[in-house]
Amino acid sequence: MKIELPEPLPYSAELPVRITDVNYGGHLGNDALVSLLHEARVAFLGHHGFSEGDCGGAGIVVSELEIAYRAEAFYGDVLSIAVGVGAIGRSRADLFYRVERSADAREIARARTTIAFFDYAARRPRRTPERFLDTFCARSSA
Repeated sequence: MKIELPEPLPYSAELPVRITDVNYGGHLGNDALVSLLHEARVAFLGHHGFSEGDCGGAGIVVSELEIAYRAEAFYGDVLSIAVGVGAIGRSRADLFYRVERSADAREIARARTTIAFFDYAARRPRRTPERFLDTFCARSSA
């Protein structure tokens, strides 16, 4: 699987690999990586004044996830997870992630999540909020 990352990925979160993130193979488990991506996404949104429950007037749900693994990560490694916005659609947006080991800049994984904007009260999809567009539209087209 090839995930082409948009440049730049302007935000970065530093997260450690905890012992609970390590699987029977002695390295970062795939389920733990999904949780680390979630943590980085929440930090990225918060950096821009958003949350998963209020992303400019709508909540979000993750509707798609792709991960391409490049190398192992181990207990004690600190991972730098860069996050940025790709294509923005009528009611969804792509977020991209580059996961690197901070100590040696070794790429551990690349990922893409598609977030769908959602009205939790009405239990139905919503249009992409204007505030989200204003924040990211110019950057995603660069």
